[in-house]
Amino acid sequence: MLRRVFLSLIASVSLATAAVAQTESDADLLFDAMGLPQIIGVMREEGLSYGETIARDMFPGGMTPRWAAAVAQVYDADVMTAEMRTAFVTALADQDLTPMLAFYQSDLGQQIVAQEISAREAMLDPALEAAAKQMAAEAARANTPRFQLIDDFIAANDLIEANVVGGLNSNYAFLSGLMSGPARIPGMGPETLLDDVWAQEPEIRASTTEWLYAFLMLSYEPLSDTQLSELIGFTQTAEGRVMTSALFTAFDQAFERVSYDLGSAASGFLIAQEL
Repeated sequence: MLRRVFLSLIASVSLATAAVAQTESDADLLFDAMGLPQIIGVMREEGLSYGETIARDMFPGGMTPRWAAAVAQVYDADVMTAEMRTAFVTALADQDLTPMLAFYQSDLGQQIVAQEISAREAMLDPALEAAAKQMAAEAARANTPRFQLIDDFIAANDLIEANVVGGLNSNYAFLSGLMSGPARIPGMGPETLLDDVWAQEPEIRASTTEWLYAFLMLSYEPLSDTQLSELIGFTQTAEGRVMTSALFTAFDQAFERVSYDLGSAASGFLIAQEL
């Protein structure tokens, strides 16, 4: 933010500062109303599970208490929440958040948030995740009215493309962190990094698409078609689009940092286990 000219505009500085403080307060309220601290808590659990996958795939000794502690430190929920809150508030600076707060503080908005958190928690269980994916696949084959609404929601908000880009950026950050440490991965170097990441795009797109439809079908199953249509309508307003953009900005910034730190930590563990 540019500093104002001293003295002659001191009154306008005071007013501007008050306006920013109010915007930040509203953005904090929206952050909480959307259940983002709870969602980050679930994402931390997903991250701890991913850490176990890394241990199985990369470390000769597999999972160890030291690696579990390192992963837990990377996926510190308090740090992630603070990072995301700052990025979210910054992205919404100077925006009128009244319509966003009105939607997410309403009974429908809070019902949607609760169901999204519940569905994400449920999908921590591999069996429940598989069942949700099967349910979504069957709905897709039958092209049910509910599947069509979910498909409209995903297309209207470009959710697949945004998540694929986020996944590619996170993978790039992870590999960058991996190469920043002492470990050397055969066949991988700075000159091949982009190609290595881009080669994962089809797999990331397929898994993202499958997971996203399953998650949304499960999350919004209790909603009526009218309620789901209301959600879709809100996300297509100017305010809804601004909010979605801020949300992706916050997630992307936080998870690129997390991915880089995880890769850097993994590099150190590879060397330690080789020694």
